[in-house]
Amino acid sequence: MTVSTPRLAPPASAPEGSEERTPTAEVRQALPLVTVRGLQVAYDENTVLDGVDLDLFPGEMVALLGASGSGKSTLMRSLTGFAPISAGTVRVAGHDVTNLARGELRTLRSEVGQVFQQFNLIPRLSVMTNVLTGALHGAGPINLAGGFSTAHRRRALELLDRVGIAHKASAPARSLSGGQQQRVAIARALMQQPKVILADEPVASLDPKLAGSVLELLREIATQDGIPVLVSLHVLPLALAHSDRIVGLRHGEMLVSGATSQLDAATLSPLYDDEEDGDDHDH
Repeated sequence: MTVSTPRLAPPASAPEGSEERTPTAEVRQALPLVTVRGLQVAYDENTVLDGVDLDLFPGEMVALLGASGSGKSTLMRSLTGFAPISAGTVRVAGHDVTNLARGELRTLRSEVGQVFQQFNLIPRLSVMTNVLTGALHGAGPINLAGGFSTAHRRRALELLDRVGIAHKASAPARSLSGGQQQRVAIARALMQQPKVILADEPVASLDPKLAGSVLELLREIATQDGIPVLVSLHVLPLALAHSDRIVGLRHGEMLVSGATSQLDAATLSPLYDDEEDGDDHDH
């Protein structure tokens, strides 16, 4: 059974201990930046996603839930052309992902900021340099010369200030705590000037307090910059506290899709009924 709530329905009470989160009227009326219809992904004879529909609107934070093997990571890879799409349509920031040449795929991927569980920083390089790598796609000849423009450096420092760690700009990335490293990764993603942000289990290795602060930062970016953020999570309270909508996968199918304010832990718990039967394709 799919749980679906109308986008324009009046919001119910928010979960106890969290703020009520609903997209603004402007967000609801905007065209989606991501549209997925009837998505099917298969590896050999194994169907990982089957008939998935998804919309991501400007300015909203959407939590993607599901047990290991449900297809969460595969869905995210599909949005940037890293998963074999067997059927359906995927449109991201104006690109038809199912029909892109190699050069067009590079352009698409430069427009999608990604935040990962393991941060994917270069440990020996400074925090500033790690953030600057987000500008490599648009750096042009200056990249070949091994440097970045003053404008790029100014923007990188502004982004570090925005995520609260400008004072660590010269420090090697390996010297930072996990929460600080994830903030660097977010600044790097913003350096791309992305149209969409995908965050795949970005707080799985952080303690609950740090996890909440990182998710709140992503939520602020979505709201202030009008960038849709799709964040894969495994902890229900975090999803309920830090998202506008929740979508949930089970066995590769969309089981839940609704406004966070109209969902609760009891409604979402069936997503994890068969967690021990996870599929390696989603790791």
